[in-house]
Amino acid sequence: MTGQELRQLLLDKWGYSYDVQFRRTQGKIFLQIMWKYLEQASFPLSEAEYQEHLDSIANYLHALGGTAQVQTFINQTRDRPRLGKAVSIPLDLGERSSEWII
Repeated sequence: MTGQELRQLLLDKWGYSYDVQFRRTQGKIFLQIMWKYLEQASFPLSEAEYQEHLDSIANYLHALGGTAQVQTFINQTRDRPRLGKAVSIPLDLGERSSEWII
């Protein structure tokens, strides 16, 4: 998945280009779909910076082997990002988790 494909997945599901971030909590890694989105006037990134950020996230997802998990979760979830509450996607990295978690 590329950054552009990730953006299209977000747009198809929720209608906005939401910010996405990785988060590590209690030895697990999550991809969080944040409540801020590119189409907001207060969004801190330009469109080019946002696309660069998504490309980086997509590269990490590919390296972690979590692309299919993210696509499936987004397509199946009924949750949506809202003010103060991100949609958290747990990434099951299996044996590889020890490589990414310090």
